[in-house]
Amino acid sequence: MFTQALEGLRRERRYRIFNEIERDAERFPRAIWQSPAGPREIVIWCSNDYLGMGRHPAVIAAMVEAAQKTGAGAGGTRNISGTSRAIVELETELADLHGKQSALVFTSGYVSNETGIATLAQLLPDCLILSDAGNHNSMIEGVRRSGREKAIFRHSDLAHLEELFASAGNRPKLVVFESIYSMGGDVAPIGAICELARRYGAMTYLDEVHAVGIYGARGGGIAERDRVMDRVDVIEGTLGKAFGVIGGYIAGKSVMIDAVRSFAPGFIFTTALPPAVAAAATVSVRHLKRSNLERERHRAQVEKTKRALMQAGLPVLPTESHIIPLIVGEAGACKAASDLLLSEHGIYIQSINFPTVTRGTERLRITPTPFHDDEIIATLVRALVDVWRRLDLPFAASTPAQAAE
Repeated sequence: MFTQALEGLRRERRYRIFNEIERDAERFPRAIWQSPAGPREIVIWCSNDYLGMGRHPAVIAAMVEAAQKTGAGAGGTRNISGTSRAIVELETELADLHGKQSALVFTSGYVSNETGIATLAQLLPDCLILSDAGNHNSMIEGVRRSGREKAIFRHSDLAHLEELFASAGNRPKLVVFESIYSMGGDVAPIGAICELARRYGAMTYLDEVHAVGIYGARGGGIAERDRVMDRVDVIEGTLGKAFGVIGGYIAGKSVMIDAVRSFAPGFIFTTALPPAVAAAATVSVRHLKRSNLERERHRAQVEKTKRALMQAGLPVLPTESHIIPLIVGEAGACKAASDLLLSEHGIYIQSINFPTVTRGTERLRITPTPFHDDEIIATLVRALVDVWRRLDLPFAASTPAQAAE
């Protein structure tokens, strides 16, 4: 049965191949791919280390120093083995980042969503969860694990959300949504959703994983940029993307965070983040609170990349965020494009197929960083034009721009 299931994935061209890639901290986004022919230098164009903070000297130094002092691991759960000072400091920084009373750190962003949503909803009797149709799998699993009734509203559709609110009556309600949707790069109307939630007496839970560190004056995310952080009840984020480390968290009023800490199996029964990881994340968060250099450079290179791709006639899905989807539209072609980019051009962009995106919208997901310089961008565009022609993929325009030749 297992063999048949895997064969089905291969037939649909959806079987995942994990490429062995070693990041180079000194030369990011360059890396070494352990290809079938041996080690080869490549350029990574699909990393979620959006600002390159995973290779920041101060972040690495904090991790090394903490590991030397406290060891490699945490020793167990926070309840049994004790809570490290490093995690306490990290939670203080995260609460401050989002203007909230408290924060709670988890082992990953997936766990913080799955556990946070499920626990909050379980503690609200007869709670109805209203979930955006575009939500990440971690949020979907959190809704499912809660065991509460759910209602799915059309993606960022305020009219549909209000219809569901109006029909729900006076029962407790929790609306869960994201600020930036990772595969489409679109941005939610956070303020408008919060206003609807206030009007109908609902709690709000906002996933900012693809926005923290990048948006807002201190990296607090889209809610900070739009000046609506105070209107969101619970903000969830990750330490594994723009902050460059690993881990997830939620931030909100102390009573809500304490309730999750006290009742959530996904927090209580799992080993804590090692102090070295927490220390590195704290340095990264602190740095991005006061430094706009990374964000400014990031915005500049994102815009240059978008402009160059569109001028070349490539089918870029327009977005206002830093995520650049390049639509292919068929699983086999998408995988073939990814393979050709890697083998022929030394460019790594993983193909995104069903179930991550719906069938017929398969894509390459491009994420520039501050370290993708103008020469690297030009090389990417030339490579993509070559791959599009070789695979006879449709361009957005009839002829790619002369500049891409």
